[in-house]
Amino acid sequence: MKATISQTYPRLYLYSEENYAGRRFVWRGNVGIRNLEARYDDIESLRFFSPNAGATLVLFAGRNFQGRFRVFRGTTNIADLDDIVAGEEPESLIISNSRLTLARIREIRRTGRLPEGYRTI
Repeated sequence: MKATISQTYPRLYLYSEENYAGRRFVWRGNVGIRNLEARYDDIESLRFFSPNAGATLVLFAGRNFQGRFRVFRGTTNIADLDDIVAGEEPESLIISNSRLTLARIREIRRTGRLPEGYRTI
């Protein structure tokens, strides 16, 4: 019998409208979403939750973890994603239950590859 691991945290809730309204999409575990618009059309707000204060949410201005980025640590609620990353909406993101250092985030941006154990969507 093969064992499976179910990762509960972090949790990411994406909403199709501002102020956590509209359609909701949920992700769990360490995940990177390369192209938010292609996958969801338009995401307007989000909630990120983890009991770990070092959990990391990274929003990138470009697809495939490219461009300017903004880092959030621990539980984060963003009611309106307009202009959140250097005057732009996020095009890709990463969620991690552990702390991603700025050096690691820059490496991901440079290579386009997530650390081992992360799912890429």
